[in-house]
Amino acid sequence: MRRALSLLFLIALTLPAYAQRSEASLSEAEIEQIRESAYIANDRVMVFIKLIDIRVKALQDLYAKPRRPGREEDTHDLLEQLTALADELNDNLDDYGPRHRDIRKALPKLVDATERWATAIKTPPDNDAYSVQRKLALETIHDLRDEATQMIDEQKTWFASHPPQKEDPANADVHPR
Repeated sequence: MRRALSLLFLIALTLPAYAQRSEASLSEAEIEQIRESAYIANDRVMVFIKLIDIRVKALQDLYAKPRRPGREEDTHDLLEQLTALADELNDNLDDYGPRHRDIRKALPKLVDATERWATAIKTPPDNDAYSVQRKLALETIHDLRDEATQMIDEQKTWFASHPPQKEDPANADVHPR
């Protein structure tokens, strides 16, 4: 019993550290981009795609250049960042679905991006330094792809029966009294 309580205590202590580490992996400009896109769901999805693309490009660059010391640790860190961003994006999708937020334009781009990301994640040679993190990243990307694919159909169905109202420019300045 004491062991279980100790384990729970350790987990409770590491969760805030993980969240801080994940946020610390974002630059101030990236954090600002996420904040600014908070009100328009489509834009927010596109910001996350862009941020994950940056990590994927950095991962590809690590293996396109001659090997340097610390490459495996850098790979681990990039995969960890990528996983955290993909998890956050998946959380956003989970929120947007039931609220019927219109992200129909971003979803096909997200599905295409998940294909790119999975291929890039599989490219580095096997190494114990990042094998677990690679597996987690691939699972997260797979989950994200499944969620986006499912949402494409759900959004088509929803918006076919509930078309968004078009704003009439002639009445845009008229306010009810």
